[in-house]
Amino acid sequence: MTAPSLQSAAELKPLAGFTVGVTAARRAEELGALLERRGAEVLHAPAIKIVPLADDTELHAATEQLIGQPPDVVVITTGIGFRGWVEAAEGWGLGESLISALRRATLLSRGPKSRGAVRAAGLTDAWSPPSESSAEVLEHLLADDIEGTRVAVQLHGEPLPDFVDALRCAGAEVVQVPVYRWVLPDDLAPLDRLLGAVLDGCVDAVSFTSAPAAASVLSRADELGVLQQLLQLLRREVLAACVGPVTAGPLVARDVPTVQPDRARIGALVRTLSEALPARVPRWPVAGHVLELRGHAAVVDGMLRAVPPTPMALLRLLAARPGRVVPRAEMLAVMPAAGDDEHAVETAVARLRAALGAPRLVQTVVKRGYRLALDIGDCR
Repeated sequence: MTAPSLQSAAELKPLAGFTVGVTAARRAEELGALLERRGAEVLHAPAIKIVPLADDTELHAATEQLIGQPPDVVVITTGIGFRGWVEAAEGWGLGESLISALRRATLLSRGPKSRGAVRAAGLTDAWSPPSESSAEVLEHLLADDIEGTRVAVQLHGEPLPDFVDALRCAGAEVVQVPVYRWVLPDDLAPLDRLLGAVLDGCVDAVSFTSAPAAASVLSRADELGVLQQLLQLLRREVLAACVGPVTAGPLVARDVPTVQPDRARIGALVRTLSEALPARVPRWPVAGHVLELRGHAAVVDGMLRAVPPTPMALLRLLAARPGRVVPRAEMLAVMPAAGDDEHAVETAVARLRAALGAPRLVQTVVKRGYRLALDIGDCR
């Protein structure tokens, strides 16, 4: 028998033992690498695909409209979107004309990435909100009289009806620039596998870096007939981690609680997960040790212990009633392959004790079953 894998308390990484789903289309590898560096197991499942609109007639028409009648104000919401717009215009032979029209306008960048793209095009933005939020950009615009002002809004993958309607209600003429859009990925198998893993209780958190990705996950679950089960899990057991409030929108609309970093950055999202997931796990004083349950592993006295699936199912059952006896029949119920063979329970418990490295954590109660040997005192 191979020795159970362990990780010392000094080496214990914050996400060790947890499984995190990554739904991002862009920068998915970077996000996954950051999560793995903190100890997580990662399931990659792109929920969307970005479709560039270089050949899109709607974007072409909006570009020509702005060249023919330059805007007074341009709102740039994303760096990748602005770069895509300029590249598309260059492909149509309109690049210089677009830059000339934009140079005559007041440019507002939603964040550092937008500002970087603007400056890379040889332009200068006039203002950027500290919060990097569209809401603050809107507040900035509405602080002045904008009646009759021609405002171009570069969209960031989905419509901004509230933003646009507020500008129009204030008397502005708004031109929407749909630089790119989202569709389902060509290969849905990874997304379906992620949904299956969530439903099977094998995922501890799902990360979202865009609102379309969150909406796509919910839409695909609905197509598969598992939306209500998914929502129940996201509301109670599986952590939904979103890079910001806009991303969280489709989940919040479904009463799904989310965690979000203070700044809409991938690194900040990983740090938020690294704090939130360990804070959710139960810990108990058991037989002179401290036991903590993570997604696919246990932590005993600060040491990570990999636990095979069947022993882990038994440990979760015991942990659901810490200190109370769990009959063998109930333990058999979470071991479908065992049938009615109670000897299989004894074997699985032996494997569990070996994996934990502390046999006394699981106590045999003769002729009744097994229990976690809970110490007297408070536990959480």
